[in-house]
Amino acid sequence: MIQTRALRLFVERGYDSTTVSDVADAAGVSAMTVYRHFPTKEDLVLVDQNGPLVAERIAATPAGQPLVRRIGSALVDSARTLTAGDDGLLLARLRLMISTPALRARHLDNHYVLQQAIVDGLGDEAADPDAKFRAEAAASACLAAMHTALVRWAKDDGRTDLPALIAEALAATFGDDPTR
Repeated sequence: MIQTRALRLFVERGYDSTTVSDVADAAGVSAMTVYRHFPTKEDLVLVDQNGPLVAERIAATPAGQPLVRRIGSALVDSARTLTAGDDGLLLARLRLMISTPALRARHLDNHYVLQQAIVDGLGDEAADPDAKFRAEAAASACLAAMHTALVRWAKDDGRTDLPALIAEALAATFGDDPTR
């Protein structure tokens, strides 16, 4: 609820013009409560549940499939889950990340965290240093393709199908549809 109110205020007033106190007032809580759940103002935009969702999806895929296929499928499936019933907050978050310099820098940190969640989702398959390196490389390439799709989706005002855009970006990157 705090994050939803924050995103609405950031969209209405602008990220830089909105204070944590404004968010607390809109949410009917104290600023200390906001900080307890979101240690920084940036976290009000950037914190999400995508990492655990992607890791869960990867862990559920057969180990015999190529890494890129497993990761790509998990990213597409996660996007499908996140956009189902979304009331525009995902698009608002993306627009804020793209348009606000402080959030763009932290967005890169989020990609690193997501990369680690992907590697963690592979469990023992990425236990040795060489396997972990391959998993990190595959995750980074897939995340770069996904990032391109997310930017396009934001520019299209969310009118296009995000999971399909991610699949298309992955196909452009790897030469075929790595989710199949």
